[in-house]
Amino acid sequence: MKFKAFVTDNGVNLLERRFLPALEKMGKVCHVYLTKDHSMFLHNLLNGDGVQSVAQFRKEALFTDYRISSQNDDRIAFSIDLSLLLRALRSAVAVSSEYAAASSSPNKLQIKLVKKLPPNCTQPMPFLTFETHGYKSAVIQDIPISKPLSRAQLLELQTALDSAQDLPPTLVQVPDLNQLLNFVDRMKQVGDAVNVFISKYGDFSVQVSTTLISLGAEFRNLLVIGEQANAPAEHQNLSGQTRSARSVLRGDAQTVQVSVKHFAKSLQCHLAKPDCAFYGIAPQGSCLTVIFQFFVPGSHQTDKSISLHCRLPVLDPGAG
Repeated sequence: MKFKAFVTDNGVNLLERRFLPALEKMGKVCHVYLTKDHSMFLHNLLNGDGVQSVAQFRKEALFTDYRISSQNDDRIAFSIDLSLLLRALRSAVAVSSEYAAASSSPNKLQIKLVKKLPPNCTQPMPFLTFETHGYKSAVIQDIPISKPLSRAQLLELQTALDSAQDLPPTLVQVPDLNQLLNFVDRMKQVGDAVNVFISKYGDFSVQVSTTLISLGAEFRNLLVIGEQANAPAEHQNLSGQTRSARSVLRGDAQTVQVSVKHFAKSLQCHLAKPDCAFYGIAPQGSCLTVIFQFFVPGSHQTDKSISLHCRLPVLDPGAG
């Protein structure tokens, strides 16, 4: 089982300044899944608790001279502490930058899987290692990782990943994540559960309620991808609550209840600097999906080398 590559400048920028800070907010520990063509960071795919997140990169988006081999169809997966990974990457980048500034030749940052014998241990343990050049010698940053997943565990992870890629039939583009972030901060003071409504007409609303107070926000006439419909004319003169109820009865909308904590956590993906976000509800209301879209710099074309999405588990309306 072998993996090594050089992290490109673009890869450093994506990981250090955008994705790792965002993913760390999703959860301290995640799975890293490496294949011949992609590198992925996966949260909560092998258990039903918490927000599932999938960050996927084509190898060219992060690495050059990418080499991987294993007996599991050249696939390797392991769990890692993201705070340790981010700290080691920042340290390696700082050393590499200092060396490059003092030298006429560019400095390369290598990443690889190794086994080492830690102090006071009798068995070698796996590490993900960054290696770069300092002034007088190589500088190595070792990050402990879990034992790589077995063939059976890899199959389970791949199956979970395949099911997590299913798209809701209707997606609406939410224009302002910062506005939602500010709203969620207020929602936390009101309750623990938020009702999310999405219609084929391009309506999106969030509401948190208690017996004493109700707080909500509504967005209308949003861009719709997938199944869509024209809103009935009589909706113009109806309240938001009545419109929502009638849309659900017509089969043109769905509503689910999710944890405010989970909803807020998914919004931390704004740290990855997506260009836009889409929300959708899975068939039978099984989960709330958030898909973050990234453009090729300087254009409005989707950057197909990067993808990030989250799936929020729904709450039983009768619970709590």
